[in-house]
Amino acid sequence: MKKILSMFLIFVLALGVLTACGPQDDDTTAPEGDATEGQEEAGKPEKLVVWEDTDKSPALEEAIKTFEEEHGIKVEFKEVEMATKQRDQLRLDGPAGTGPDVVTLPHDQIGQLVIEGLIQEINVDQSVIDTFTESSILSQSYDGKLYGLPKATETPVFIYNKDLMEKAPETTDELFEISKGFSGDQYGFLALWDNYYFAHGVLGGMGGYVFNNNDGALDPTDLGLNNEGAVEGAAYIQKWYEEIFPKGIIGENGGAAMDGLFNEGKVASVMNGPWSFQGYADAGIDFGVAPLPKLPNGEPIKTFMGVKGWHVSAFSKNAEWATKLVEHLTNAENAKIRYELTQEIPPVKSLIEDPVIAENERAQAVAVQSSYATPMPNIPEMAEVWGPMATALQVVANQKAEPKAALDDAVKSIKTNIETNHGGN
Repeated sequence: MKKILSMFLIFVLALGVLTACGPQDDDTTAPEGDATEGQEEAGKPEKLVVWEDTDKSPALEEAIKTFEEEHGIKVEFKEVEMATKQRDQLRLDGPAGTGPDVVTLPHDQIGQLVIEGLIQEINVDQSVIDTFTESSILSQSYDGKLYGLPKATETPVFIYNKDLMEKAPETTDELFEISKGFSGDQYGFLALWDNYYFAHGVLGGMGGYVFNNNDGALDPTDLGLNNEGAVEGAAYIQKWYEEIFPKGIIGENGGAAMDGLFNEGKVASVMNGPWSFQGYADAGIDFGVAPLPKLPNGEPIKTFMGVKGWHVSAFSKNAEWATKLVEHLTNAENAKIRYELTQEIPPVKSLIEDPVIAENERAQAVAVQSSYATPMPNIPEMAEVWGPMATALQVVANQKAEPKAALDDAVKSIKTNIETNHGGN
């Protein structure tokens, strides 16, 4: 009897163990949604820190307010000069753990900062990427990976004195003929085409390129600065200097000379960027702005484009939330608010047709020209391009060398400098 009772007790105990190891009752299991929400809340930081450019923080206030309301995360911002100080300060504050989560940078610094390990790749949905122009997204990419989202773009445009030119011409051939009608100290059109930043628009429109683009990765060993199109573009530039442009706008003082002549009402039109608008307005010039006229081959002048973007610091401990903030700051609603407060043109497709930009002649011109533009290369090797190309273009402008020979010499120098300073990479 005792043996039977013992066996019965063993059976009951075993059954209890099996029951304890089995699935829990529904009323003791946390709902799946609550568990996910709890995990998200657990990973949510108390605050994120943003560095904005000087005198631009008012454009952040509404975007930060709505982000804080939606996610319950405090966002602090600090103004730090964008062109050099953010980069230099990030090098110090990032490793020290006192840096920001999000920074804003000119796109041509991206490659160097990636190499230094100061900013990190971001992952966003394709639907987010598709809201921006293709060229602006390309500007935020390095070696085929995305390192930021664009917030503003600028590129040279056609600016004309309405007292001297009724409307912007459609083609550079038409502009050339108009310019031949001016004489003495009066000029129909001026451009700084001995400066490669501006001259690229002509060389690029004719088929030249700096570094070949292989699926989003720029190849510094494949230069197109002396190909057939580039040579044709340099020859076209030489024609303008030979027949239209004065010698006084060649060299490092050319920009000041050109602006001075335009402000004095002696030039009907110039190629310049939106940074010049205020100075021309202060000089009392009634000027119009349009996309640049098309080249003789029917192609647009493919200007260099500069893009400012938002980036996530490599030292941020909250990269996913920092990326969410970058998405929020650059969405169409906040980009529109930013434009209204700063007049910086957002490369958001839907806003190009929005009345706030479409009905503003200057903004529309920059937006349209930006759609033709190509981002300045953001790889470190680009530093080796400016000097040799300036030399080549100046000897071309001064009629001291044939375009092909000048560009061949420039490319030879660029390749040597890249090999010396960048190990051929």
